[in-house]
Amino acid sequence: MKSLSCLIAFAALSAGLTSAEEENVPTEKLVNACPIRMKNGGKCDEEGSCPYQITLPPMTIQLPKQLQLLEKTLKEVQNLKEIVNNLKKSCQDCKLQADENPDEKNIDNPLEEGQVNQIQDLQSKMKKMSISLKNARNQINNLQHQIENMNTNNVDDYIDKKIANLSFTLSNVDKCSSNCQAKEPSPSIQLIFRDCSDYYKMGKRLNGIYQVMPDPKNKTFGVFCDMESMGGGWTVVQRRKDGSINFNRTWDEYKSGFGNLSGEFWLGNDRLHLLSKSANMMLRIELEDFKGVKEYASYDQFYVANEYLKYKLSVSGYSGTAGDALHFSKQYNHDQKFFTTPDKDNDRYPSGNCGAYYSSGWWFDACMSANLNGKYYEKEYKGVRNGIFWGTWEGVSDQQINSFRQTFKAVSMMIRPKDFSP
Repeated sequence: MKSLSCLIAFAALSAGLTSAEEENVPTEKLVNACPIRMKNGGKCDEEGSCPYQITLPPMTIQLPKQLQLLEKTLKEVQNLKEIVNNLKKSCQDCKLQADENPDEKNIDNPLEEGQVNQIQDLQSKMKKMSISLKNARNQINNLQHQIENMNTNNVDDYIDKKIANLSFTLSNVDKCSSNCQAKEPSPSIQLIFRDCSDYYKMGKRLNGIYQVMPDPKNKTFGVFCDMESMGGGWTVVQRRKDGSINFNRTWDEYKSGFGNLSGEFWLGNDRLHLLSKSANMMLRIELEDFKGVKEYASYDQFYVANEYLKYKLSVSGYSGTAGDALHFSKQYNHDQKFFTTPDKDNDRYPSGNCGAYYSSGWWFDACMSANLNGKYYEKEYKGVRNGIFWGTWEGVSDQQINSFRQTFKAVSMMIRPKDFSP
């Protein structure tokens, strides 16, 4: 309240000074006035006018810069009055001389040209100052009105809240003695495993499900890793072993994958693309029939294109014991072929859909000499060769149309970087 009283007193004092000057009445010294300190504050303009600043403990209020002109204006007004009085006196003397010498035409001008220019300049300055003083008076009135409407209780509450927030912040600061050394956060290193071979290099030797990220732009996904067969580090992309999963699926299902990683599954064409794109991959196919015969086919190069290119297969560099059924003949060659499903025909067979005829999704030609996604038969069967098929298996090519079909107990497809070294 003391600060509020001081500011009101200052506004009244400023208004009183202006009024006293206009009426030419000397201003009496205020008795028991609060201590007010005024100083320049803010940026001055080109004419050297600076805004005045008044500090009223415990608050500081920025006042209009026109208040600085009050003292200067009062002095110039006083000087102007003296000049006007001199001019009036000169004019009166001039008039008396004219009355005494009515016939004299050439009378010396009592005002010199410099004085006339000075008067014009002063008049212009007075006009500007009058406008500035009027604006300053309006701003003072507005400020005084705001001060009168100000509730000091609100100010006190605001300050108390700020102090409380500051105290709360300080209380949460870690209290550490002067001898305590700042602890630097240990760097967090996140390893990225592109495929199962990376886990093998880190010392993992157990078969199981691991998370991989072959492409940092995509999310991680689970794969089954074979860490024991042929040096380990294999990422299994397909497995059949008991017929628990139906492989007669749609395009979208083959795209995203299906089944159980711990049992039978197809990893998914999108993931096959990401894995085969991350490194130069080799493919290993393992087959076992119900007689216990086990064979394998290995390919040095394996790549699956993206969906835009219909998951086109690139495979070459055969070696193994099962025979190269993927390059059986010119008519039955699965290399460079698009993926086909029962609901999307991308094969080279002109009279129908190989995927629908053989009930599976595969890189069919017209139609096939290999199909590891065919129906799982637990014993030999007759009719359409829609079961798991590998055309170079011993005795299969010699079978007649009406003879029993070769069946397989287990089959798997695994990939691994070509430059992998156990």
